[in-house]
Amino acid sequence: MAKILLLEDDEVLSETLVELLSDENFEVMLVDDGEKALDATFVKHFDLLLLDVNVPFLNGFEFLQALRESSDTTPAIFITALTDVASLSKGFDVGADDYIKKPFDFDELLIRINALLRKAYHTYANEIKVDDFRFVIESNELYKKEKFIPLSPYELKITKLLFQNLEHTLEKEVIFEHLAQGKEMSEGSLRVYINKLRKIGLPIITIKGIGYRLANI
Repeated sequence: MAKILLLEDDEVLSETLVELLSDENFEVMLVDDGEKALDATFVKHFDLLLLDVNVPFLNGFEFLQALRESSDTTPAIFITALTDVASLSKGFDVGADDYIKKPFDFDELLIRINALLRKAYHTYANEIKVDDFRFVIESNELYKKEKFIPLSPYELKITKLLFQNLEHTLEKEVIFEHLAQGKEMSEGSLRVYINKLRKIGLPIITIKGIGYRLANI
């Protein structure tokens, strides 16, 4: 289920959009000012941003510019009553992927949303995501949002194994087998590596007496 952040302070329109998008099986978080939107992006991953421009505190342009400057590349669509060329140009300058003028047809908005999500899925088809983290299989790289997370060789092997078995319990014996490099690893050493990965924020659950599981929380 794709997660959408909706920044809109028009109560009637926002309630309508939440209802319509929910009916299309999207998970929608609604906020009515730019500061709340920025706070939301710090604690939750979104697949798409739907942004009004004229909202309190941080307007939509300022909000998206702040995200792009922090290397957040989440696809974004402006939904706004601003129809002048300067506003359209500003929207794309700050990093919008699309721009739709109010009043708009919901079916048209849905087409644009699905097109962006398909594009994003194609871009990240070689990646596995959990919360704010994504693991790139081809290059064996871990990122938190857009920030690269360096890992030691053992940490990298454990991380890859956990991501490839997302939401499934990995038995300790299976982990040891994948880590074998001519020497055995103790359970104590494995716990140390797991704790280091937890410190960077990976949501790793201990399944007592069995092993570990990486899971969306």
